[in-house]
Amino acid sequence: QVQLVESGGGLVQPGGSLRLSCAASGRGFSINAMGWYRQPPGKQRELVAAITSGGSTHYVDSVKGRFTISRDNAKNTVALEMNMLRPEDTAVYYCNVVAGTYYYNWGQGTQVTVSS
Repeated sequence: QVQLVESGGGLVQPGGSLRLSCAASGRGFSINAMGWYRQPPGKQRELVAAITSGGSTHYVDSVKGRFTISRDNAKNTVALEMNMLRPEDTAVYYCNVVAGTYYYNWGQGTQVTVSS
């Protein structure tokens, strides 16, 4: 089973930037599509960006042009570069596999707060 540890969150002003990192340990990471999910306060968790093992990417409309997902299969890491942040981006961010209803054990996530 893959274990996931997210980091890089924080408090940032609107228009600012953050880079999130996810470190994975265990087997199977490199062959699976990975994604960044977020859960705003009082709302359900949603997938916002995904990347296949080959590097193809997908974004939800609300983050297109602002967020960039990347991965390093040799280092078992996934990153999310977030620019032009908005208050509505405030959430706990998690990484996990993108495979229908199957997930690795969820990590603790990393809090992103966008506020002036």
